[in-house]
Amino acid sequence: MQHDLVVIGAGPGGYVAAIRAAQLGLNVACVEKEASLGGTCLRVGCIPSKALLESSHLYHMARHELGAHGIHVGDCSFDLAAMLKRKDQIVDQLTKGVDSLFRKNKVTRYTGHGRPAGRGKVVIEGTERVELTAKHVILAPGSKPFLLPGVAVDGVHVGTSTESLAYDKVPERLVVIDGKQCVVRCEGVDPITCDKVLLSVGRVPNTDDVGLDTVGIELDEKRRIPVDAHLRTSVPDVYAIGDCTAGPMLAHKAEEEGMAAAEFIATGYGHVNYDAIPSVVYTEPEIASVGKTEDELKSSGREYRKGSFPFSINGRAKGLNQTEGYVKILADTKTDRVLGVHIIGPRAGDLIAEAAAAMEFGASAEDIARTCHAHPTLAEVVKEAALSVAGRAIHR
Repeated sequence: MQHDLVVIGAGPGGYVAAIRAAQLGLNVACVEKEASLGGTCLRVGCIPSKALLESSHLYHMARHELGAHGIHVGDCSFDLAAMLKRKDQIVDQLTKGVDSLFRKNKVTRYTGHGRPAGRGKVVIEGTERVELTAKHVILAPGSKPFLLPGVAVDGVHVGTSTESLAYDKVPERLVVIDGKQCVVRCEGVDPITCDKVLLSVGRVPNTDDVGLDTVGIELDEKRRIPVDAHLRTSVPDVYAIGDCTAGPMLAHKAEEEGMAAAEFIATGYGHVNYDAIPSVVYTEPEIASVGKTEDELKSSGREYRKGSFPFSINGRAKGLNQTEGYVKILADTKTDRVLGVHIIGPRAGDLIAEAAAAMEFGASAEDIARTCHAHPTLAEVVKEAALSVAGRAIHR
C-alpha cells in the first residue's frame, strides 16, 4: 500500500499522469470510482458523442448529399440500436485499452472513491476501506454535469445577450407545455415556441466530495482548486490538474497538465504552454482555434497583421463538396510570430494541429507559408492564409 504517487481520478488527465509517472520510474497507483477507466470524456462524453455524430453525419449524407456525387441510395433509414451498439463497442475497446496501458506500465489500479486524508495518506471508500500512503498525490477528479437551459428548433434561433431563466429559480416558467408544443421563456427576447427543448449540459468542477477540507485546500470563487505554474496546490506534495483547476475544461488540456505534474514530481521540471492549447467545436462545418483572438489582441494593444483564405477556392474542399468557411492567421506586426489561428470549415479540428505545433515552436507566418503542403489537401488553405498575412496569397 506504499506508493510514490497516488492519482485520484482516471480520466484523460489522471490516467495520463499515472502512466507518465510510471514511465519515469515512480511506483504509481490510480484510484477511480467507476468500473471502467477513461473518465467522462471516454465513457459518456467526447468519444461516445463523436461516434454518434459520425453515424448521424453519414445518414444525413445518404439522404441529402450523395446525390451530388452521382450516388443514389433511394429511400434510406437508420437503425438507432445499431448506432448505439457501435458506440458502445468503441467505448468498450478504449476503456479496456486504458486498463491494458496500466498493466503495461505497472500502474496499480484501485476501484473506489479516493480522498486525501492528511499529508501522505489517501483513503479509498469502495467495497472495503483501503488506506494508502504516498509521497505525492495528484487530484484529477474532473468535472460533473451542470444543466443549462438551451433551445433547439427547426432552423436555428440564436439569441445573443439573452439569459434563460434558471430552473432552480422559476422552474414553472422556463418551459411551458402548450398542447403539443413547448414555450420557452427567456430574458431579453420574446417567448420561443418549438416542438422540442434541448438541454445543453455544461460542466462544473467536481470538487464537492474530494476531501479537500481534510488536507486544508480552499477553493476559489468558482469551486476550483487553485494551483501554481507547476500544478502545486497550497498543500505540499498535493497537485491538481484538469477540470478541477482554472482554464478550459478540455481533455487535452488535462492530459498536458497530467504529464507536466508527473514530470515535475519525478524530475523537478514540468510545463504547460497555455497559449498553444487548441479548441474544437464539432458543428458542421467544424470550428477550431488556438491562441489569441482579434478582440484579445486589440484589448491588449498588441499590433498584428492578419491573413485569411477561403475553402471555396481549394480543390480538395471542392472534391469533398465542403467549401464553407476559411482559415484566419494572426501574426505580430514586427516579428511575424503567429499569435492565433482560427478555422471554420471541413476537418478544422484536424487542421488546427499544424497551427498549434507551429505556435509551440514559435513559428512565424512566413515559416508556415514556406512549408511545403501536399496537393490537393485541405491543409493548403492554411498555407495560403499564411501567405495572405504578407499579402501574397497565390490562388486569390
